[in-house]
Amino acid sequence: MDLHIKAMETGRIIIISAPSGCGKSTIINSLLDRGEIDMQFSVSATNRSPRQGERHGVNYYFLTDAEFQDSIAAGEFVEYEEVYPGRYYGTLRREVSRITDAGHNVVLDVDVKGGVRVKELYGSDAVSIFIAPPCVEALRARLEGRGTESAEQIDQRVGRAQYELSFAPQFDHTVINDDLAQAVREVEQIIKKFISRK
Repeated sequence: MDLHIKAMETGRIIIISAPSGCGKSTIINSLLDRGEIDMQFSVSATNRSPRQGERHGVNYYFLTDAEFQDSIAAGEFVEYEEVYPGRYYGTLRREVSRITDAGHNVVLDVDVKGGVRVKELYGSDAVSIFIAPPCVEALRARLEGRGTESAEQIDQRVGRAQYELSFAPQFDHTVINDDLAQAVREVEQIIKKFISRK
């Protein structure tokens, strides 16, 4: 009988970033639903109000403006971003550690600047994947199809997306989400290859 007990391996970090409306959350949820990869979703923190059906600690950690600023000052974020004036999103260091210390891989759904920062912080323990739209016009059509935002909000998101696309070369991989099923397969292959290299 082998009496040597293997120490639990620390999980690895999967970073998925994209301009809003490019399907990164759909891709992540598809992979989580399949359950073929041992990975858990990192719940981000934000100071925005919950949307209908969203729950604290499940969809986001909903913080007040003061709580978010206190967490920034205390160095509790691995990344955070003021995505729109006064609207912050971030990944808490303790959330990443909670999952990886338990031996699970963690997947982060973060904005593009945050994705670059997390990759710099964790280096080879992380893989960064950029989800891109086939074109900006396709992204606008997707956002309009949601029916959840005004024309002004859509213009703001599309303008930001054009800027965010310039960050793609800083990621380890770029996946074009033209066909969702194909994009899910590509992301799955990238992740499986990465975590098999432990």
